[in-house]
Amino acid sequence: MATSRENNLDHYRSLANRDPYHLFGLTLRGRWSYRDVLELMARSAGVVADPGHREGQDTIDPDLTIAAVEAMGDTIAGVLRRGAPRVLMATGHPTGLLTVHLALARLLRRHGAVMMSPAEGWSYWGSGYGRKRRIRYMDDVAMLDDRGAFVHTHDPAPMQAMLGRLAEPAGPGDGRPDLVIADHGWAGAAGEAGLLTVGFADSNDPALFVGEAEGKIAVTVPLDDNVLPRHYDPLTKYLVERVVRAL
Repeated sequence: MATSRENNLDHYRSLANRDPYHLFGLTLRGRWSYRDVLELMARSAGVVADPGHREGQDTIDPDLTIAAVEAMGDTIAGVLRRGAPRVLMATGHPTGLLTVHLALARLLRRHGAVMMSPAEGWSYWGSGYGRKRRIRYMDDVAMLDDRGAFVHTHDPAPMQAMLGRLAEPAGPGDGRPDLVIADHGWAGAAGEAGLLTVGFADSNDPALFVGEAEGKIAVTVPLDDNVLPRHYDPLTKYLVERVVRAL
């Protein structure tokens, strides 16, 4: 995978130090020392467990990815079986994982899901060069827009704004979503709010895995989160087929 061991370990230390940028909007109950995070990531994502391995290549175990994809598919199918579930989708990776989200959104619409789009146009001064960013949806998937371009983000604030809008008495009136499919801070904020949340995360983003260990995230799929979109095709096909078979 492209993510280096040095980058992984640096982010594990940052989470252990409770750096907000790496928490993705989650508050953690456990102690979660650096060693704790490394041990969890070895179990959940398949990174090298040896703390003495400090530089060079790291790994993601494909068997763990497949198992998590299957769990995600089963969770999505379980929600669809309820009939007309409300679903909220978002990604902080418009150049990579967006393709997976778009395929899932198409599947959900075909099977009767009500796709939610709260707070479209909501804006704030984000961390990207101090410029204003706003929520924009493309085919029912929320992303952050910066002067006409979708941008990468870890920030939980947009999801917090979306959920706040849904909670307003004069808001859309759609109620809370039955399922959130997201990544980065979009997923973390949803899980923190107590929503059924499934998401994707790279080996250098431990927050969602910790959130899963604490019961706030239902499923976290370990993968490289920013490869060329076409490289996600096999995973997307497998996930969609898993959902359909489980219905």
